[in-house]
Formats: sequence, structure tokens, C-alpha cells
Amino acid sequence: MNEDIKYQVGKMVKDPRSMTDKERKVWEIKCAENARDYLFSIGQPLVYKRYDGHTVAEYKNGSIQIIR
Repeated sequence: MNEDIKYQVGKMVKDPRSMTDKERKVWEIKCAENARDYLFSIGQPLVYKRYDGHTVAEYKNGSIQIIR
């Protein structure tokens, strides 16, 4: 295996189906933060639909662009 290629394997500590509502909420927030950090690290924006119905792209520098 090439030394330049690295990968990480993770294992969940607790199954989401057996989490309490409070634990599940914390887990969901952490997942969203990890996704944001990963996308920004590879130079991609985080694209999502806002509460007002607009689809937006959020960039690492904090700028937000309305797509639709």
C-alpha cells in the first residue's frame, strides 16, 4: 500500500436507535459539524436548504450564496 494513502476506520460507541432524545440530538449536531469541517477541508461549500425554502452554499470564509 502506498504510504501517501491514509484512511481511518471508526466505530460508533452507541447505536442511534438506543440513544435517548438528548443523546441523539448531540450526536446529530456532531455529525453536522464533522460534515462541515470535512467539506471545508477539501475546498467544497456546504449546500443546504434553509428554513425559508432557499438552497444556499456556505463557504469556509463565512460567505453564503443563494443558489435557488
